[in-house]
Amino acid sequence: MNSPAVEVLTFGEAMLSLQTEGPLGAGGTARTTVAGAEFNVAVGMARLGHRVSWAGRTGRDEPGRLILRTLRGEGVETSHATMDPQAPTGAMLRERRVADLARVHYWRSGSAASRQQPEDLAPALEAGARILHLTGITCALGEGPLAAVRTAAAYAAEHGWTVTLDVNHRTRLWSQEAATTALRPLLPYVDVVIASDDELPLLFAAPGTSPERGEADLIAELSGRASEKSSSNAVRTAPTCTSPGRPRCARPPARCRSPTPSVRATPSAPGTCPA
Repeated sequence: MNSPAVEVLTFGEAMLSLQTEGPLGAGGTARTTVAGAEFNVAVGMARLGHRVSWAGRTGRDEPGRLILRTLRGEGVETSHATMDPQAPTGAMLRERRVADLARVHYWRSGSAASRQQPEDLAPALEAGARILHLTGITCALGEGPLAAVRTAAAYAAEHGWTVTLDVNHRTRLWSQEAATTALRPLLPYVDVVIASDDELPLLFAAPGTSPERGEADLIAELSGRASEKSSSNAVRTAPTCTSPGRPRCARPPARCRSPTPSVRATPSAPGTCPA
């Protein structure tokens, strides 16, 4: 069997990011960059020498072109990214208020990424990969993105890929209950869970479960999936990936290997990348 063209496939919302050195109302100068959880992972993996494809959706506008140009400049494959002619690229503003205190504003409602559909991913999935990296942020953007995540996860699991899920809970996007309802059904397809201490309970089967019991049950679920894959000779044992104490954007899934699947809580750290 021929090796896939890329090792890692990911998709999700990448946004135009404006960062000011002072309050916007006081005329603070803004610096333009790009933000997004999956964007960060794609760039990080490419910098580590891996072949990566980003198949997200942007608007057919200047911010969208900036995002794709930035990804290509980092060596990330973007041939399966799509551009929406009717919806804008999302944006965020990180406004420095006082010293290290910052306020973040988002413009994501109705964005191109919130309109992503499962069919948008078909070419990227058919092209193949070894690892599919997903985050809870994409699931929170709307029914279309959630359906895309579910379709991609099922396809990847069926074809023997390693599936990683970064819970990456954002309270501005959805409630804990909504996150649990959406993310729990993904677990049968997932090999690696990445979560902070406060995010991990979102995946527990029963509300109020103790951290010890919940983590043990979660490990059992992932172990069962790893056993099924091993018995079908589809892939090697699933990796585990955590980087305690490091920013969320610095957790490349393909660099971490473990002989048995497990779940680790990753402590939140100052400087966590917004998305």
